[in-house]
Amino acid sequence: MHATMPLLKATDFPAIRRQRLETLQVNLGYLCNLACVHCHVAAGPNRKELMDRQNVETVLDFIRAQRITTLDLTGGSPEMNPHFRDLVEQARALGVHVMDRLNPTIIEEPGYEWVAPFLAEHRLEVVASLPCYSEQNVDLQRGKGVFESSIDALRKLNELGYGQPGSGLVLNLVYNPAGPTLPPPQQALEADYKQHLADEHGIVFNNLFTLANMPIQRFGSTLISKGQFEAYMALLKNAYNPATLGNVMCRNLISVDWKGYVYDCDFNQMLGLPLPSRTGGNRHLRDLMETDFEGQPIAVADHCYGCTAGQGSSCGGALE
Repeated sequence: MHATMPLLKATDFPAIRRQRLETLQVNLGYLCNLACVHCHVAAGPNRKELMDRQNVETVLDFIRAQRITTLDLTGGSPEMNPHFRDLVEQARALGVHVMDRLNPTIIEEPGYEWVAPFLAEHRLEVVASLPCYSEQNVDLQRGKGVFESSIDALRKLNELGYGQPGSGLVLNLVYNPAGPTLPPPQQALEADYKQHLADEHGIVFNNLFTLANMPIQRFGSTLISKGQFEAYMALLKNAYNPATLGNVMCRNLISVDWKGYVYDCDFNQMLGLPLPSRTGGNRHLRDLMETDFEGQPIAVADHCYGCTAGQGSSCGGALE
C-alpha cells in the first residue's frame, strides 16, 4: 500500500484549536467481515488488532474522569471486539450516549445474531454504512451480496423500532462517493434515499450523513496507483469552505486507537499523526485523565481539506 502521509504533511491548512471535550471516539479494532476499497482504516477479515480488556477499562475510567457525554464506537466492525457488550453496558450505566458505527452486514453474520437486539435493548444510536441505494454501486464498492445483506439487516433494525417515529431509536445512514468526487448536497440526497428505500424495500431511517472519502489508507493508495491523488487533492482544496471550520468534529472529540493512544480524530489516527505536544510522540489515554483539552492546538495536514470541502464532512455528515 502506498503511504500518503508524506504527500499530506506539508500543508497550508489553517490552525485550529479545541473547544470543550464532549465525545470520545474509540476504535475497538480493525477486524471486519468486509474489506471495502474506500475504508480509511484498511479494516478486513484478516486483521488481528483488537482493543484488550485493560484498555477498555481505561476508556471507562476516562469517561468518568472527563465526564464524557458521548461514546462513539468504531472499527472495523466494533461488535467483533469481545469486550463490546461490556463496554456498552457500563457506559450506558454511566448515563453516556453511545453511538455504534455499524457495518449492517455484521447483523447477518453467523454468531452475530445478538447484535440488533442488543443495540435496541441498550438504545444505542446506530450509524449504519450504506454508500448508495443502488445494489450495483454498493456491491461494486463493498463486494457481491453486500447490498442485499445490508437491506436485510436494516429491515431487522426497523422491526425493532429503529428509525420508526416516536421510538427514540435513532438509525442514521452513511453515504460515501464511489470514487474521487465530493458528495452531493446532503439534504437532497437524504430525500432520495428515503423515498427509494421506502418504496423499494420498506425501510425507514432518521438521517443520512454524507462523507467525503479521505485521501489516506486504501483510498489514498488507490488514488496514487491510478495517478489521481494530486487531482483529488486539488478538488478538495478548491472546494474549501471556511464556514465549515467551526464545526469540524475534532473541536469537541478525541480519537483513541485499539492500543489506547490518543489522536485529534480518526483520520489523524490512521496517519499516525499524534496530538500536538512539547515532547512529541504518542500519548496514552491513561496519562490524560486530568487534562484540560479546551484551547489546545489540533494537528492538521492536507487531508483536513477533506473535512472542509463543499458542505463539509465529519462523522456527523455535512457541516453546513
